[in-house]
Amino acid sequence: MNNTDAFVEFNIKEKIRTISFSGLTIGGASSFPFMKENDNAAKPLIALEIPYDFDNGYPDIIKEKWRGKSRKQIPEEADLSNADIISIKFNVSDDLSEKEISGIKDFLKNTVSKVKKPLILRGANNNIIDIKLLPILAENAPKECIIAFADEETYEHIVPYVTKYNHILVLRTPIDINLAKELNVLSIDKGMKPDRILIDPDMGGLGYGLDYGYSIIEKIKQSAFDGDTMLNMPVIAFIGEESYRAKEAKTDAFSKDWGDFEQRAVMWEISGASAMISAGADIVVLWNPDSVKVLKGII
Repeated sequence: MNNTDAFVEFNIKEKIRTISFSGLTIGGASSFPFMKENDNAAKPLIALEIPYDFDNGYPDIIKEKWRGKSRKQIPEEADLSNADIISIKFNVSDDLSEKEISGIKDFLKNTVSKVKKPLILRGANNNIIDIKLLPILAENAPKECIIAFADEETYEHIVPYVTKYNHILVLRTPIDINLAKELNVLSIDKGMKPDRILIDPDMGGLGYGLDYGYSIIEKIKQSAFDGDTMLNMPVIAFIGEESYRAKEAKTDAFSKDWGDFEQRAVMWEISGASAMISAGADIVVLWNPDSVKVLKGII
């Protein structure tokens, strides 16, 4: 036994919960990847995010990837082939009129139901909208889905619908291990099963700073390995939304010395995703289909 093995056996006693999701296995790690072989751990999963409204809130470089697609269209199955999971972000901007709600229900029934891959159904990142929207998504989802996300202001409204319709719920807290644990406890008290929770530390690696984001995921994982059953849920990181907030990834207004813009955008997203996977993220959600292809090759 070498020193590394002794360190692992002394410190690592527990493992991350395993979630079975539409034929996929999420989590299950019993150590950090660089410490010891992970016999029971699932490989990190890659999700590709498709917007409900292609014209609302996405940079031109992402819109170009789906040229010709308009609102309420899903790309062909071949365009989604590299991803393990398809994430659909319902980036609505109104107050959810009856007409909008009816359109979302029809979209779920007639369009989303045709997607063969496992699904993440994601809200608008607006609590006023999501308190109303996420229950609609949970109730009308065509199959078992990951619903994203609830936070400390919305979980009481969202958890009952997620549990009733047997979905998995993403719980988001702002880069704080204590807040993540607290929200897990509160959601479980509200009826959420621990093995139906994904932890979202609210970062993709580049927005709040790579070191900070990395260290929070690492702390969550270490607490889980040390036996904390309120932090041993798998981690999901929404890399795309964070990466494309940076001007380096979404605009070509730089010197030619910066290199090819499209390649830079992909590598910007890959840098965040690969770092968060190294930290212990079990699912990473990307925006650029080229990034998905590259990362899949790395894994």
